[in-house]
Amino acid sequence: MRPANIFHLGIKELRSLLRDPVMLVLIVYAFTVSIHSAATAMPETLHKAPISIVDEDSSQLSRRIVDAFFPPYFTPPALITQAEMDARMDAGLDTFALNIPPHFQRDVLAGRSPVIQLNIDATRMSQAFTGNSYVQAIIGGEVAAFLQRHRFDTASPVDLALRVRFNPELNKTWFGAINELINKITMLSLILTGAALIREREHGTVEHLLVMPVTPFEIMAAKVWAMALVSLVGSVCSLVFVIQGALSIPIQGSIPLFLAGTTLHLFATTSLGIFLGTLARSMPQFGLLMMLILLPLQVLSGGTTPRESMPDFVQAVMLAAPNTHFVMLGQAILFRGAGFEVVWPQFLSLVLIGVSLFALSLGRFRKTLATMA
Repeated sequence: MRPANIFHLGIKELRSLLRDPVMLVLIVYAFTVSIHSAATAMPETLHKAPISIVDEDSSQLSRRIVDAFFPPYFTPPALITQAEMDARMDAGLDTFALNIPPHFQRDVLAGRSPVIQLNIDATRMSQAFTGNSYVQAIIGGEVAAFLQRHRFDTASPVDLALRVRFNPELNKTWFGAINELINKITMLSLILTGAALIREREHGTVEHLLVMPVTPFEIMAAKVWAMALVSLVGSVCSLVFVIQGALSIPIQGSIPLFLAGTTLHLFATTSLGIFLGTLARSMPQFGLLMMLILLPLQVLSGGTTPRESMPDFVQAVMLAAPNTHFVMLGQAILFRGAGFEVVWPQFLSLVLIGVSLFALSLGRFRKTLATMA
């Protein structure tokens, strides 16, 4: 092995990438627009849902309920009459229409269990499904708080003091941006290395390498460090200019420590990308293979949903995936400000997985070159 060969072959990979405008657009999009949109869109959450309220009681309790609906979950409630409710729903002006009946406060204090009517526009399915539980929780909370003020004998003897750490605003944008960055690092590292190998095969430049005094190890190592460098630079720019800059998301931990973990993760995923590139014979095949591999990696790694909510078998199997450990260390460092003494098990796991994937991919890569010689 000659380090000079690895260096110059890596420079060749970077120059080849610069001549691929589609791949460059994908890199820029993945580290900028994709992260920003994933952080701010969040279609699965309730955000500024339009609501109108018919207050036929005009009591202290009904006014408390009206004042309980506020941004960012709902728009400021529109106070309307019962005659306007159906027309506004038909026109699509409101997703939720709440009707508080007359004598509502009196019936509540008397223990008669009055009924509040909630009309939902189910054509806005994501808001309707989530908002239903939000509205019920808000009304139930306001009624319970009102009763505690008027019935001291039913007041709870326990006062629950909430302390929200790491994300005191409960801002989903913080989680969405960091999680999307982690996913894009994994995705691009796989695509870049696999596409680099397939591109050489389609252009016929692999045969040129076979007659040069270079070894399969040098060829593979060059692709790994070059594509890992591109992903690492993109992640740094995204972290500084998009997450901290455009989105104003605070980073609690050490960025250099996170980048060190990112480097180990890239070593593993670029090696996996080489392995996938040897399995596929063309770019369409590689794209289909990426769908089969990338989706389970991202969904089951713990970034989208907590690993504790998954079956024990799935949790055990996913410990063999590098991005599972990368999600753990990324969230621990960037969210909770963890140091190396906390995340060293994830660092060690990434080293072991990376070395194993590199050895596996190198063996497969040598067999592929041998069939082409």
